Amino acid sequence: MSVVTRFAPSPTGFLHIGGARTALFNWLFARHHGGRYLLRIEDTDRKRSTPEAVDAILDGLNWLGLDGDEEPVFQFSRIERHTEVARQLLEKGQAYRCYCSPEELERMRETARAEGRQPRYDGTWREREPSEAPVGVDPVIRIKAPQDGETTIVDAVQGSVTVPNAQLDDMIILRADGTPTYMHSVVVDDHDMGISHVIRGDDHLNNAFRQAVIYRAMEWDVPVFAHIPLIHGPDGAKLSKRHGALGVDAYRDMGYLPEALNNYLLRLGWAHGDEEIVPRDRAVELFDLDGVGRSASRFDFAKLENLNGHYIREADNDRLTTEVLARLEAEPTGVVLDDTARTRIRAGMEGLKARARTIVELAENARFYAASVPLSFDEKALKLLDDDARRVLSGLAENLRGLNSFQEGDVEQAVRSFAEAQELKLGKAAQPLRAALTGSATSPGIFEVLAVLGKDESLRRIDAVCGTAH
Repeated sequence: MSVVTRFAPSPTGFLHIGGARTALFNWLFARHHGGRYLLRIEDTDRKRSTPEAVDAILDGLNWLGLDGDEEPVFQFSRIERHTEVARQLLEKGQAYRCYCSPEELERMRETARAEGRQPRYDGTWREREPSEAPVGVDPVIRIKAPQDGETTIVDAVQGSVTVPNAQLDDMIILRADGTPTYMHSVVVDDHDMGISHVIRGDDHLNNAFRQAVIYRAMEWDVPVFAHIPLIHGPDGAKLSKRHGALGVDAYRDMGYLPEALNNYLLRLGWAHGDEEIVPRDRAVELFDLDGVGRSASRFDFAKLENLNGHYIREADNDRLTTEVLARLEAEPTGVVLDDTARTRIRAGMEGLKARARTIVELAENARFYAASVPLSFDEKALKLLDDDARRVLSGLAENLRGLNSFQEGDVEQAVRSFAEAQELKLGKAAQPLRAALTGSATSPGIFEVLAVLGKDESLRRIDAVCGTAH
């Protein structure tokens, strides 16, 4: 079988995190089996679908590297085809026109509830002649669901699932205004797109039984269904915004790298041994549906941050510098990103990225390289810069001023020699020095910071703290 998967979001909002995982699983499954991965925008709900949502979904997929192998199919553009299939089902005797009024349908529901049955259409027009139709009523078209026996779906994740056919009502496939229903359109589109595997959230599992009715009525092959358990919050409750049910764009804004988010989503419901770090090429090699669990996954920001920190440390320094500069430029906080500042940030990236878990944190930590004298100091830095520390820094500055080379090894030797000569522990010189150069009590290695800032800038910052001018 040639594998063809699809991701089919409705453009009524952002690309949420569960949708991103569904797209990822479809993409990986297709790649693993040498198949194709397609996109379909299910925009038949014209009142709720917006161009902005379409753009947001496609942008999120592009950022994650989950673009389709072909241009997206827009479901609304295929309404004539959906209608054509509904008419074919009528001609085959697999569907019928129903003329029930809203009031009649409500009475059916009330009767069913009163009798303790699940409310559903009772087949009033299933065998009646069109000649009995009331005048001036536009009918809907309903599929003829099987009334006896059972329907079994052999799901690639959930296993074999069976429901009595008595639970399947004659659902509407074409509304009275001539527009197709979602349930019908999905089947027609999946068939016409050659979808071999429908991989989606398990909230669609009940839909599979109803959609199978249409496949079989049209004598089409039923695709392999694979219904993935949903993502829950850390407390086991349905995922909400407080848990992380945000748009993919929000994760980008929070400073997560796409490869980290992909890796995290992959491990959120799929496993291969104890592997936590699974780069994309390795994921393509390993991914299959037998590794998807049947129980809901729990979203954990701490794990995502740890993964993101790993991918930041692995990332190319030029790429990270571009990300950091873009963030600093977007903030109205006054750092001047001239060529010197840009060069420093790039030169200091190796030390910066070792300490960061998000791009936001990385940008904040890099800010001191672009700062101008006088620096702003955090509370801990101010505590380090007491009168004794300033005297130490003043003496240290004189030693540094005499250096001909300001490479990392040279400044380290100078600081260590100064501390020994003054009978100071290294920290008594290094900690105030860190505060004076960065405005913070934490930073990359202080000798690296000195080398990146260079002799003139380092001395300018020390002198500003000490109140001296040269």
